[in-house]
Amino acid sequence: MYIKKILFIIAILGVVGLGIFSYSIYNSIFSSNTKFETETVTVYIPTGANYNTVRDSLKPFLKDISSLDVIADKKGYAASVKAGKYILKKNMNNNEIVNTLRSGNRPVRVIFNNQDRLEDLAGRIASQIEADSSSIVMVMKDPTFLAENDLDEKNALSMYVPNQYEFFWNTSAEGFRDRMLKEYKRFWTAERLAKAQKIGLTPREVAVVASIVQKETAKVDERAKVAGVYMNRYKNGWKLDADPTVIFAIKHKTGDFDTIIKRVLYKDLTLDSPYNTYLYKDLPPGPIAMPDISSIDAVLDYEDHDYFYFVADVENFGYHKFAENLAQHNRNKQAYVRWINQQGINR
Repeated sequence: MYIKKILFIIAILGVVGLGIFSYSIYNSIFSSNTKFETETVTVYIPTGANYNTVRDSLKPFLKDISSLDVIADKKGYAASVKAGKYILKKNMNNNEIVNTLRSGNRPVRVIFNNQDRLEDLAGRIASQIEADSSSIVMVMKDPTFLAENDLDEKNALSMYVPNQYEFFWNTSAEGFRDRMLKEYKRFWTAERLAKAQKIGLTPREVAVVASIVQKETAKVDERAKVAGVYMNRYKNGWKLDADPTVIFAIKHKTGDFDTIIKRVLYKDLTLDSPYNTYLYKDLPPGPIAMPDISSIDAVLDYEDHDYFYFVADVENFGYHKFAENLAQHNRNKQAYVRWINQQGINR
């Protein structure tokens, strides 16, 4: 009788212990383990990270990190960490957290425009994906890649079409560059290529002219008209005489691309640089800035008119006054010179 009681007690304790163990396992798998109050938190796991790195990143957001360790080990995640951007939702349990970390790498939206140099573009991209700016610049300027794609450092910026793109956060520098090459080829459709051929420019040359148009006017509705002026000059064998190319030439020569130049002086027009279109008839060897799509299309569909000159319109700021001949242009220019002198702008 005594032995039966002991066996009964042992059985009861076993059942209770099993229940406690089962409850513990259930809790570790299916109970909420988050402690943040926002609806979501974003966690970035770098390339090459191990589970300890992931653990350190998650610890501030979880109630019990040790319970996650158990599930991560059971599901094999601890041995196969994947880099990327992951979004954890409020009240997730350990099972959901691990499943998210295994297969929930979220893309990021990468946006860029109006960058003046490859270095500027690299810095912009590095702020949005894992790759650092120095590695991005290095692959952008890789001589083998440039040669294979009929590019050089001067015109390589033309390959990057400003827009919004989706990338995984852990995209490498090479991955970004190679994707941009595909997007560039996709951008230059048969229709755009036909338009470029019709106006006598290659896609690289279109980008150069578009970069000048981009710098000349911020008004999208005026860009085709400005492009028409430059195409009139180009087709008639004139020098483009574009102030933005002189500004770029100054910055290129000094190496100071942060300097602000609001006024081009007569002495600047003699600067010996292939970018100085007051000195050379040839198009600059590369874009002086990153033209956006509206500027590129403005060149491809430039306005057909008889204007050869334009100057800033001081009565309608942001826009320009256009002229067919030099006499008319000089009259327009006088108003601008008076205004800029009144502002005290000497450089």
